Amino acid sequence: MKVILVDDEPKALDLLTSYLKHFSSFELVGTFRNGLKALEFLNTNTVDVVFLDINMPHLNGLSLSKMLPKETSIVFTTAYSEHAVDSYDVHTVDYLLKPISLERFSKSITKLLERTPTPIAIVTSNSPTSIFVKSGLETHQLQVASITHLQKDGNYLYYYVANVKIMARQSIGEALATLPDNFIQVQKSYIVNINAITSFHTEFISIGTHQVPIGSQYKTAVLARLQ
Repeated sequence: MKVILVDDEPKALDLLTSYLKHFSSFELVGTFRNGLKALEFLNTNTVDVVFLDINMPHLNGLSLSKMLPKETSIVFTTAYSEHAVDSYDVHTVDYLLKPISLERFSKSITKLLERTPTPIAIVTSNSPTSIFVKSGLETHQLQVASITHLQKDGNYLYYYVANVKIMARQSIGEALATLPDNFIQVQKSYIVNINAITSFHTEFISIGTHQVPIGSQYKTAVLARLQ
């Protein structure tokens, strides 16, 4: 998919550019520091995705978004959460609040990929029934439905499968990119399988005898998904 980035902050453009390099399905075709330059480019070029800052001089992100074709996917990026409601008046795929982590960015990538039409000739499901996870010299095939949760510890990520822990040298973002949508990040170090939850509270989630904390920055989205 062809992507452009629009943000008046050079550091924000550099960060998103570095994140996109992790995802081979996306081709960065332009970066712009104001909405007018982006609009000029879009008048003669077609893209699939626009990562769009809201607060920009000359032409802000919300105004620009209303000029884009409906088939163009928009991911808003901003430091101001109060713009979230307004951003959903247009065809928004996601809303990223700065500072943006790779893990959170990966969730947007997953949403974008889910919006991509599957060719009719392909009859495979969007949700894999199993995944391969490399652990040391071994590679394990894990049944997705059997994975209850994942925990990050330093450079390693632990997959909890029934009563077994599988250790992988992997980031939260890499795991989220391969797991189906019923896996959600609930804290900076935890991913849970919604189907494995036995109960939840505003501060934690119970999966059998395990209690997984809900991080403050994830709480609103997590509780909205579970309720």
